[in-house]
Amino acid sequence: MILDSFDLAGKVAIVTGCDTGLGQGMALGLAEAGCSIAGINIVEPTETKTMMEKAGHKFLDIHANMAEIDQFDSHIDRVLSEYGHVDVLVNNAGIIRREDALNFTEKDWDDVMNLNIKSVFFMSQAIAKQFVKQGNGGKIINIASMLSFQGGIRVPSYTASKSGVMGVTRLLANEWAKYNINVNAIAPGYMATNNTAALRADNDRSSEILDRIPAGRWGTPRDVAAPAVFLASAASDYINGYTIAVDGGWLAR
Repeated sequence: MILDSFDLAGKVAIVTGCDTGLGQGMALGLAEAGCSIAGINIVEPTETKTMMEKAGHKFLDIHANMAEIDQFDSHIDRVLSEYGHVDVLVNNAGIIRREDALNFTEKDWDDVMNLNIKSVFFMSQAIAKQFVKQGNGGKIINIASMLSFQGGIRVPSYTASKSGVMGVTRLLANEWAKYNINVNAIAPGYMATNNTAALRADNDRSSEILDRIPAGRWGTPRDVAAPAVFLASAASDYINGYTIAVDGGWLAR
């Protein structure tokens, strides 16, 4: 049955930045498909843990700053100690800083780049070494952005980092396909999350955005969860190095 290709029963997924929003949605979606989840968050993922427990899903809470690269091996060791193996990594943790390019500071550049692209590369490297050791391959899902395709305004380091995510996704796919490791990315469009609450509350700006989206609505964490399940599953075994835009048609307009 073709639906068996989407079954993640017995798989283990690490999801970074899953305390709220898209990360939470992807973690829950992967759990519903059968995954045991390890969440790495800099804040306590209280809501996510409650939702996981209520639904009867396995969830390992790892409190950590993903900008601290020297801790990645220990995070993976905790996952292995709890679950015995790991099959999927979702690199979702990230931040954004807004300022005119003329006034943008080195700190705002480095803070964003260190978390949004440097940590993505080195966490992927660490998990890929484990995949190779296990000998069964694995799935890496990076979270890109509309600004992987577009320039944006007032977010220079975010645009650079998310453009980098798309490039690194392709590079890692090229190098690691021989190990049966698939590396792909999801580029969310305008999503109804905590990060966009102020934007959605601005009626004029919200209307401008919705007028550009053929689907005529904001996306939801659930809209991103389903593609994550697909990319984590055997159904995507012949997809590698690709960035899927989940944007309601934004880029097509």
